[in-house]
Amino acid sequence: MKLGVSSYSLFQAMNAGRMNILEVIDWVAEIGGEHIEIVPGLGYNFQDQPDLEQQIIDKAKSAGIEISNYAIGANFITETDEQYEAEIARVIAEVDRVHRLGAKLMRHDVASRPDTSIANFNQDLEKVAAACRRIADHAKQFDITTSLENHGYYVQASDRVQSVIHAVDRPNFKTTLDVGNFVCVDEDPLSAVKKNLPYASMVHIKDFYIRPSTRNPGEGWFKSSGGSYLRGAIAGHGDLDMYEIIRSVKSSGYNGFLSIEYEGMEECTKGTKIAFDNVKRIWDEV
Repeated sequence: MKLGVSSYSLFQAMNAGRMNILEVIDWVAEIGGEHIEIVPGLGYNFQDQPDLEQQIIDKAKSAGIEISNYAIGANFITETDEQYEAEIARVIAEVDRVHRLGAKLMRHDVASRPDTSIANFNQDLEKVAAACRRIADHAKQFDITTSLENHGYYVQASDRVQSVIHAVDRPNFKTTLDVGNFVCVDEDPLSAVKKNLPYASMVHIKDFYIRPSTRNPGEGWFKSSGGSYLRGAIAGHGDLDMYEIIRSVKSSGYNGFLSIEYEGMEECTKGTKIAFDNVKRIWDEV
């Protein structure tokens, strides 16, 4: 197992101008991280900074950490065929960037729509799978594994994630498994993690505070699909059974990258560092 950090965890500092992505890479190495996950569009982007690719490559090398995963948004539910093809082409171009960065894992979103019903999901499945299939086939030449993450409500439940994976039917298409995100669709996270671990190419560690729909805790919370109140927490501080979740990951034989994905209200470097230390300790204890 290699423990590291998603750059998304430090979005707060990058957005405020206190850090840039190169400083984030150094910081991750300083706290003992073995890898950095690159999430463009949140605090930095490649379109405005054409030299950033090479700078990230050089910085990761000098810091002595790997670039583990590259995560972007995407939505293959489009109004026209032209938009559908353009979105596939855009994601394929990002696969080429992953190759240039030297990473072997890439997460791209697959679908989003306001009506998240199972009827819509079943209707959209083959269109979504066909796009993912083409992208995975392009990535295969670089030995890159692409994946979808359980987030965004529409394709978040463990069974829906598995449905997409089976429909795509490519050995290099898997899931970026976020252990916390299942609570956003009111699914038991431990059970869901156990179900989807066999399909995981990457694991995100995230925690949440959870309050019932009848107890509004005020500012800073959002709602699950069923109405429960959720707030991002430092891993190990929230309401998820982090010990049993990490035990299940470890006992499964998973030996890839673990990435801290912090989205709590505390100052992000402090929250991410505490989460990192907690996960490292819990992994050793279980």
